[in-house]
Amino acid sequence: MNTKNLVAEFIGTFALIFIGAGALAITQANLVGVALAHGLVIVTFAYAYGHISGTHINPAVTLGLLIAGEIEFVAAIGYWIVQFLGGILGAVVLNAVLPNPGDLGVTILAEGVTPVQGLVVEIVLTFFLVNTIFNTAVSGKAGNFAGLAIGLTLVLCILMGGPLTRASLNPARTLGPAIVSGNYADLWLYFVGPCIGAILAALLYIGVLKDKEEA
Repeated sequence: MNTKNLVAEFIGTFALIFIGAGALAITQANLVGVALAHGLVIVTFAYAYGHISGTHINPAVTLGLLIAGEIEFVAAIGYWIVQFLGGILGAVVLNAVLPNPGDLGVTILAEGVTPVQGLVVEIVLTFFLVNTIFNTAVSGKAGNFAGLAIGLTLVLCILMGGPLTRASLNPARTLGPAIVSGNYADLWLYFVGPCIGAILAALLYIGVLKDKEEA
């Protein structure tokens, strides 16, 4: 197991929670700012660490790549461990530095949104995100623009899903703030939804969209 990969995944996931959840905790109503905070973290670390670990910084992304045969199972377990640890530590530090952490940017359903509706939103949006990853970074078709495409996809997903589920798309993004804030409301759907979305994106890629010469 490559230590550099694990360090990159840990730091990247820490940054996503510290900055992304932090932006939500500080500016509850500024949807565009929250979306950009998350998306810019992805863009930045895609270029900083993409050549090291691939910058998954999301257990659902790692699952999708595992299904597609793009990462070994043992390596995926290592990624999952450090991603969750990075998310938890990011929330701990965020809670310590914010004078008024509020709900710590925890991912919760908006009033009137049912768990089933929230689950569908998380599935669909995570599918879009992982689909972009496969058809830009994994396929190599987007070249140096892959990181930008992935970051922008996360931005547009949050712009749509933020008012409904706070658009987690990432179990590590959900778990850290949930543990530190003690708010575990509908936690299951923020694990199940992104995992289903990632698996569907992986199956579509390997079954339909992947070029034969890539196989």
